[in-house]
Formats: sequence, structure tokens, C-alpha cells
Amino acid sequence: MADDLLSAHETCRLLSISRATLYAYVSRGLLESRPGPDHRSRLYLRQDVERLAERQRVGRGAARGAAQSLDRGLPVLETRISLIRPDGPYYRGHSAIALVRDGASLEDAARLLWDCGEDDPFDPSVPAWPEPVAPIAGDTRLPPLERTMAAIPLLALQERHSFNSAPPMRHRVAATLLRQNAALLVAQPPSSGPVHRLLAQTWRPDDDAFEDLVRSALVLCADHELNVSAFAARVVASTGAHLHATVCSGLAALSGPRHGGATARAYALIGEAAQTPSPRDAIASRWQRGDDLPGFRHALYPQGDPRAAELLRRLRTHVQDSAMLDTLNAIVEATEEISGQRPNIDFMLAAICHAYGLPATPALVMFAAGRLAGWLAHALEQQAHGGLIRPRARYAGVQPASQE
Repeated sequence: MADDLLSAHETCRLLSISRATLYAYVSRGLLESRPGPDHRSRLYLRQDVERLAERQRVGRGAARGAAQSLDRGLPVLETRISLIRPDGPYYRGHSAIALVRDGASLEDAARLLWDCGEDDPFDPSVPAWPEPVAPIAGDTRLPPLERTMAAIPLLALQERHSFNSAPPMRHRVAATLLRQNAALLVAQPPSSGPVHRLLAQTWRPDDDAFEDLVRSALVLCADHELNVSAFAARVVASTGAHLHATVCSGLAALSGPRHGGATARAYALIGEAAQTPSPRDAIASRWQRGDDLPGFRHALYPQGDPRAAELLRRLRTHVQDSAMLDTLNAIVEATEEISGQRPNIDFMLAAICHAYGLPATPALVMFAAGRLAGWLAHALEQQAHGGLIRPRARYAGVQPASQE
């Protein structure tokens, strides 16, 4: 038995629970089970079991529970921006999936997330790149996130309204940043058109079906409550920093492999499975070995990520008679059959790229371009609320020597 897999008996012993409770944990998405060597027994990931055991040790007291709240635990901040429900995220009470079906653009979602009301902050024109920014903005040798993080601080120097506290002006700064960020991510000049059109024309010009998929992906990525990058942006915003700085903090968080790298891992999984005679056997082999399945399962959606389901439905509508689509369907169906897991948004961003013959990078770009709307929403809300975000730490190190 692999060291990172535990039997049901070992799992129950470590958690001090019964078999019935163990099965309840699995059904609630707290633990994953894998097929055992005889295909009747089940195995459990050691890291999941140890993480759950640690939560049990911490206990449910208010102070102790708060110590665990930074890992998808207790709420840590009050917000009116977005709500996560089993049927998907809601932006200020409006279903993100319904917005997609109604034809909303990322700009429409941004106006909603920023609580603009009747005000439209998106000017009909966007200024050209200033002289210090132009060489960086068009340098395709730089990776998208690095190019964007290098240019945005220079754009901040050109923005004379950076610290203006009037909501309409702050919304206009945010709107300009949304468009500039998208242009930087694909090394294109700023555009006054919809962000989804700029991205789609860069990757697949004059493909209306693809453009609609990009639009849908951007809206569904626009916000997802306090994920890592949104929380990082909100912490920086609490210091009073301008919106450009909060955007850079979100991009920096996204650059980490455990956050922004999720789409690349999902892309690699699809590519590996597609190169085998049987995608189903490839998934089964990974699962039997105890390997993870990047792009599947979401801790906040135990029954499946509704955002991914919407994108998969649209992909099947827009792409027909495609060998790659057949492969994607086989991967999705095999994974659910073998592991019970369904695709998440990262898988679908990668799947769109595979279906249209694109590399992995556009998947990350779609996520970063869309999620910027949410980062800005959290920054605007935090700055309007005021107050510094400064949690306390629970010290668990060596205690000082007693003084006699």
C-alpha cells in the first residue's frame, strides 16, 4: 500500500470515528476515497485525513475555530459582493450563470459587482500606453502575469485620480484598469471594446462561437468570494493603497502554482489522457496510484461546480464532430464514474483551450482577466468600509524560558 494512502480501518483510528461517520465524511466531500487493491475495499488520502484530524484537534471554540477560518472554514469578513450557493456564485444577488445565459459581458458583471447603479464607468475610449509602459506592454517574450505586474505600477504613476475617494471616479479608474489588464495579458493595445472580444480576436479571430465561450468564461470567473487572490487584494486595499497596487497583489497571488497553476495542471492532465489509447484507462491508472486529478472536485461544490457544467454545456454546443471533444467527454465521464468527481472551472478553461488547439496560457489569462473584476470589487468595498485587516496569530512555537 502506498504511504500516502490509508485503509478505512487506519482512517477511522486516526480520526476516532466509526465506519458510518467515515462514509458520511466522504459523501459530504470532506474526504476522498480510492479503490483498494481488491476493488472492494477503499483507500483514503493521508493528507486529507491528517488535515481533518488537525481540525478536530483544534476544536470548535470561537478562538480556536477562528484559527482554522483561513482554510475554507469560518467566515472571516462580511461582504455584499458575492455569495456561493450549490447552484453557483451570485453577484449581489444575481446568479452568475443566469447572467451568462442572458448574454452579459465581463463589463456588465463588473458594473454589478462594483455596485455602479445607473452609472456606466466604461468610457468610450481608452488612452494609449504611456511611453514608459509601451515597451513592456507589447513584449511578447514576457509571460502574461509578469508583463502585467511589471506594467501596472507604471500605469499608476500616470493616474492622477488614484486616491480620489468619490465612488464615480473610483469606478472609472477600475474600469480603465479592467481594460488595461486584459490588454497587457495578451500584449495588445488597449481597446474600448468588450474584453472578451479583445481576447478572442487575439487567439482566434472572427470565430463567433469561440468569442461567446470566452465571454461566458470571463463572467463565470469574475468573482468567487474570498479566494486567495481576492483576499490578498482586499488586505492590500485595507491599507489605503490605490487600486493599481491591489491589482498587483491579486496577480502576485495568482502567480503561485497552487492558485494560478491549477489551469496548467488541468491542461496537462487532458493532454496526457488524450495521447493514450484509452483516456478512461489513463484516468483509472492515476486514481489507482493515488495521484490527484487536476481540474476535478471543488471543496465548495461537493456535487459539482455549476460554472464548469455551464461551460461544458456551451462547449458541447459550439464544438461538434471534434475528436478532442470526444476525448474531453470521455475524461469527464470516466472521472465521474471512477472517482465520483466532476470538473471544476479550471478544467473547463483548460478544456476550451484544448478544444480550439490553443496552448495552456490562455486558460490562465481568461481567469486573470475575469477575476480582476472581483479583485477590484473587494478593494472598493474594503476601502469604503475602512479599517485595516490585521488578524492575530496563534503561537505554537517554543515558549520563552521562565524568568526567576
